Amino acid sequence: MAANEKTAVEFILSEGRLQDAPQGRLLMDTVGKLEGSIPVVMDRAYEDDYTRYTAWTLGFKAVVPPKKNRLNPWEYDKELYKRRNEIERLFRLIKGFRRIFSRFEKLDIMFAGFIQLALVFMATK
Repeated sequence: MAANEKTAVEFILSEGRLQDAPQGRLLMDTVGKLEGSIPVVMDRAYEDDYTRYTAWTLGFKAVVPPKKNRLNPWEYDKELYKRRNEIERLFRLIKGFRRIFSRFEKLDIMFAGFIQLALVFMATK
């Protein structure tokens, strides 16, 4: 299972006013427990202890830099963290579909369907 700039493993819709870390934990729960140690590259919005613990219990290896004011910073794979831009590129490609970036759909189910259609289109391209 690998995500890159053209492939998403899983996604969820959330309200724009919600914070990232709880939604990231929910997304990891959606994927479920994995065998081995699959790296999940996250930005600093996900660096709290609870999110990293959730990743660890589900079999993910959290690759996230600590905030500069952390009392006990940890080591992380800096080379792997450089690949975080791939998800940003995926968002940019998805927003290239007018129906998605404009959010014409009022129902979440329809909006999610168009996101899935865009992901399928990009994966086969």
